[in-house]
Amino acid sequence: MSRIGRMPITVPAGVQVDIKGYQVKVKGPKGELQREFSPLVDIAMNGAEITIARHSDLPAERALHGTTRAVLNNMIHGVSAGFVTILEWDGVGYRAEMSGLNLVLHMGFSHPIVVEPAEGISFEVDIKTRQIKVMGYNKEVVGQVAANIRKVRPVEPYLGKGLHYLGEKIRRKAGKSGKGKK
Repeated sequence: MSRIGRMPITVPAGVQVDIKGYQVKVKGPKGELQREFSPLVDIAMNGAEITIARHSDLPAERALHGTTRAVLNNMIHGVSAGFVTILEWDGVGYRAEMSGLNLVLHMGFSHPIVVEPAEGISFEVDIKTRQIKVMGYNKEVVGQVAANIRKVRPVEPYLGKGLHYLGEKIRRKAGKSGKGKK
């Protein structure tokens, strides 16, 4: 049995879960999410707990057991607390700012890059700590938007300039060594 799949999901107060067959709708203070899951696993609600069960030990069902539980848990956590991904930037002249709801990046190009937020996504920029916060209730969308922002100017390995996730290990390379002795 999957250790993750066996764990029940507790539904916090203020979150409504509607299970109709394999269609699950989750509604909370941050937003509403809906998803259809595979028929290879069963989703059942017992009071304020949701359990995931599989029919057999076939590899396809075993793989979906833990995945279904994790996705459903992320949906519930997202509509109740939300998700935040933090990006940092390094580099002389690089900066980020807000223009209404849009994020404007000045990353050494001849023009600024304007990033419009997807549905349910908001941005926050802290100039002092050089951080961009991507916030939302759908974990997949938050991660994808953060990855798209990082893709604007990925960190280069020689000077470490560019956009990176908070706490990301930057792999550095040695530059050219000076002229050899004769």
